[in-house]
Amino acid sequence: MKHLLTTLTAAFLFLYADMATAQLTQLDRMAEGIIRIAEPGQLADSVNVWGDINNPGRYLVPRGTRVHELISYARGPNSFRTTETMLDWSKLRVEINISRFDPDNGIENVESYQFRYSDPYPAELRNYQLSNDEIVMVELKRRAGFHDYVRVVGPIVSIFASAALIYYRLD
Repeated sequence: MKHLLTTLTAAFLFLYADMATAQLTQLDRMAEGIIRIAEPGQLADSVNVWGDINNPGRYLVPRGTRVHELISYARGPNSFRTTETMLDWSKLRVEINISRFDPDNGIENVESYQFRYSDPYPAELRNYQLSNDEIVMVELKRRAGFHDYVRVVGPIVSIFASAALIYYRLD
């Protein structure tokens, strides 16, 4: 009896492991091209997020997902910080374009939202619910600052100053 119980337990574990492997293989195949946020069996939409985002791609999200939730799933906008400068986020402008293809008319509809990074998140964008096969494009734009102008003008002034010094030294 003990041997039969051990054999049945081993057979059950083997069958369970085989089913788990088959399920894992299916999830791996899905993970190659789609990032799954929605739980299996949950009503979901497939949307794309592109642009200046940390993790762009095609997302399988629960129905009724809002734009800010999708951007959070994609780990937010890219950071412009470098070792050379610290960017003033108040001068940063965020542009979000949501593109939807209308198969009946054959027209691509694009809704655009623009706001400064320091401004409150737009209410109309907060209430926008994504639908299947929409494309969300996020673009971060910043206004040129003083250090940007210095980087352009500084080398030019330096070249002219060096040329003038060399010319006067040769005289």
